[in-house]
Amino acid sequence: MAADQPMISGSSVVKLARGVRLHEDTVRGQTVLLAPERAMAVDDIAVAIVQALDGERTLDDIAAGFGEKFDAPVAEIAGDVTAFVQELSVRRMLEIVQ
Repeated sequence: MAADQPMISGSSVVKLARGVRLHEDTVRGQTVLLAPERAMAVDDIAVAIVQALDGERTLDDIAAGFGEKFDAPVAEIAGDVTAFVQELSVRRMLEIVQ
């Protein structure tokens, strides 16, 4: 991780940065995360994570909700959520609320 990148953890509260949004690309049949002058193709799991980034809940809370909803191991989900959110941070598509 670069020195100028913030540390993302389970206690982080984040939301999409201003100007970043999900977009359904009907021509290619996929969902993309659009930001000024850049885009990132996302799968259904990434879409669910992005939609959960409400700027109010911690990443741990989001992972716990997914664990309950999908009857899956919360620790594994938390690791995946944190890794994906870290990638969004590196791409400057994220705003850290706290």
